[in-house]
Amino acid sequence: MRYVPLTDSDREKMLEIIGAESVERILGQVPQGVRLKRELALPEALSEHELLGHMVRLSRMNANTEEYTYFLGGGAYNHIIPSVVKHLSSRAEFYTPYTPYQPELSQGTLQATYEYQTLICQLTGMEVANASMYDGASALAEAAIMAGRITDREMIAVSRAVHPEYRQTLHTYISHIGMSIEEAGITSEGVTDSEQIERMLNDKTAAVVVQSPSFLGVVEDIKKLASIAHNAGALLIAVVAEPISLGILSPPGDCDADIVMGEGQALGNDLNYGGPYLGFFATREKYQRDMPGRLVGQTVDTAGRPGYVLTLATREQHIRRGKATSNICTNEALCALNAAIFMSTLGRKGFRELALLNLHKAAYARDTFSRIPGCALPFNAPTFNEFVLQLPASVDEVNHKLIEEKIIGGLDLSGYYPELERAALICVTEKVTLEDIDKFAGVLENL
Repeated sequence: MRYVPLTDSDREKMLEIIGAESVERILGQVPQGVRLKRELALPEALSEHELLGHMVRLSRMNANTEEYTYFLGGGAYNHIIPSVVKHLSSRAEFYTPYTPYQPELSQGTLQATYEYQTLICQLTGMEVANASMYDGASALAEAAIMAGRITDREMIAVSRAVHPEYRQTLHTYISHIGMSIEEAGITSEGVTDSEQIERMLNDKTAAVVVQSPSFLGVVEDIKKLASIAHNAGALLIAVVAEPISLGILSPPGDCDADIVMGEGQALGNDLNYGGPYLGFFATREKYQRDMPGRLVGQTVDTAGRPGYVLTLATREQHIRRGKATSNICTNEALCALNAAIFMSTLGRKGFRELALLNLHKAAYARDTFSRIPGCALPFNAPTFNEFVLQLPASVDEVNHKLIEEKIIGGLDLSGYYPELERAALICVTEKVTLEDIDKFAGVLENL
């Protein structure tokens, strides 16, 4: 939408309606000491044509995924999006980020959300899924709070291999509601230390949180960790930041997870400069009334025709505050619609083939890079499309060399894990070619 400023006449009319003779009258309560007593230091105004040209020139200074090869992951993934996804989701009847409040007028939107929920259940192996959430990080925090409600316990045991920013968000959410977090370490193989998890659990533990593939790209043994959690009377929360992995990995629900949540950006949504993204959330049917967000259900009308309604809406705007299970105020419906179209377009076979492409290309990169002098793989556990690579120089130095070759390199892990100095998290999706991997290897060999 283009910016259309107010005219002097518009301002005068607005002031007249509210009974104020000037803008100064409205600002009268603002102390003089905090007011800016000069004009804003802005350059001369540009015409619309000049401004568009200026913005285009600025945009060309960015390194983008259309012109650069992309090896960056860490929770946001550069996948191919079939053109039909945006073609359908951009239709006027769908192009809204919000949940409809008049179901009888929004049957198409509600049906699309219902189909999304069904697909998420099939993907995760769970029995019920909500109408989506803000993003993976906030979904984890909501899952932990939900586990506390169900178990009436307050401690959350979290693997250190869970995305660091997810863990930070979790701390923010629960730090003032009487809950606590204990973190479990990572073994020399790169997996969550299950023995430490077992030792730290007690009658105050509400849930064990594990991510698979983990932030380090490693595939975790969810079934084993679920058994440990259940033996202590706790729930198992499985985090999935890269849902394409579920094309070949066992669904967390089949591995006895109680709550499965994660980031759905990889399901037909662009990188979008880091957002908006899509938090998906699924659980067992017996826990559905403790689930945050909203649930769309299918019913029939008096004539027996199928219809769709908001079956469950447990947030503050729908019910009394004391009974609310969440204050989530939007469900990222447009992103969820993209995900539903993406999964429907690929189908089971296509989804599996996509996952295998990621697996095989990442394996080729992992083997190729590990043979280069000065490079090493610090972890030997199985991975999907990401892996940690020890580099012969600092990650910053390597990435600057890669940018010269129009390659966006891996994520520097030292800021998250100080012990992983000169280590990068490398991601390889289906968009990366074998030639791109060989070109990356050439840069490493010439350092």
